[in-house]
Amino acid sequence: MSTEVKVPVLGESVAEATIGEWLKQPGEAVALDEPIASLETDKVAIEVNATVAGVMGQQLVKVGDNVAVGAVIATIEDGSPAAGAEPVAVRKDAEPAPSADTKPAPEAALAKSAASDAATSLSPAVRRAVLEAGIDPASIKGTGKDGRLTKEDVVAAASAKLAAPSPATSTPAQAEPVEAPAPGQRREERVKMTRLRQTIAKRLKEAQNTAALLTTFNDVDMSAVIAARDKFKDAFEKKHGVKLGFMSFFAKAACLALKDFPSVNAQIQGDEIVYFPYVDLSVAVSAPNGLVVPVVRNIDTMGFAEIEKAIGDLGRRAKDGSLTLADMQGGTFTISNGGVFGGLMSTPIINPPQSAVLGLHRIEDRPVVRDGQIVIRPMMYLALSYDHRLIDGREAVTALKTIKEAIEDPTRLLIDL
Repeated sequence: MSTEVKVPVLGESVAEATIGEWLKQPGEAVALDEPIASLETDKVAIEVNATVAGVMGQQLVKVGDNVAVGAVIATIEDGSPAAGAEPVAVRKDAEPAPSADTKPAPEAALAKSAASDAATSLSPAVRRAVLEAGIDPASIKGTGKDGRLTKEDVVAAASAKLAAPSPATSTPAQAEPVEAPAPGQRREERVKMTRLRQTIAKRLKEAQNTAALLTTFNDVDMSAVIAARDKFKDAFEKKHGVKLGFMSFFAKAACLALKDFPSVNAQIQGDEIVYFPYVDLSVAVSAPNGLVVPVVRNIDTMGFAEIEKAIGDLGRRAKDGSLTLADMQGGTFTISNGGVFGGLMSTPIINPPQSAVLGLHRIEDRPVVRDGQIVIRPMMYLALSYDHRLIDGREAVTALKTIKEAIEDPTRLLIDL
């Protein structure tokens, strides 16, 4: 008897997904609730878990196929793998068979157990990277939360493996000649866009086609924030267990401005304007598969430590591919920090249906005039892109000025000024 495996409910307004990877191959044993496939939605990767224990049966769709919610994608058969049967995707013919009176060494058993545990705890994105690189995950030291592997860890290990000299497997006479490209020959590579990348392209173009986009700029002297951070960072980390960064200052400053200018935190829905009495801050994060924008809920009620912990957690989960659809939904205002990549200035695009986005950039020493004297200050350009259909220029410029003033004098954040 076989049990059908169907595409689960993927979240609000998500009707289909793409088969990103098969985690189990026909003939392999499957445990109850064990992940057997990874689906790529418009926002995140989702694992499909087995509803029964048994043996992986047919795979009814291929990697890259689009599947709707409720569609049957595979079957799980009753029973256990036949003795001596090998999974389709695993080859063991090169391994020497142990004799009947030989028992595996305890060290080998422990290593095998560790490798199995490591493989089952990997996120879909990391598991795919491991399979593509052909690396044992147990041999890689994870840098993520609780020692978890990230995709960057796998990429670094793969690069090190390629750079290392490989032992010769044949004599020069036996080696097959490698065809060298002809002089002047150029090669192209065509790669199908992932569902996430297609969605990013669609949404950004939709924002340009629908909203009346306009960007206003200002610059901000970071001296006061840098001084406060340098003064309190050690005590802050000791008390709260998290580093004090710049994002918490800008998040608090943005909340201050959004409170004074509600339209910057509002949305157009049909022929109505929806005003939000709270701030759900979307934070643009560069993940391995593309840009994602997870949300920090009710950030206007949080303190500095809570903000740093929430943003740090979302950033780590974005890198290891463990964000959920719930993490991505909603958001009333966005902050995008291009400064971490060295960007000096940009015109960020709003994240529909939001009406505004704040762009941060790199900090660099520049000459400025203070009290009639030319002095060097750590300066940053700020950019506020907004939907001119809803937000007037006066409101946008004044909101950005409020953020600037709060950063240049952080005391304003304490007295709500």
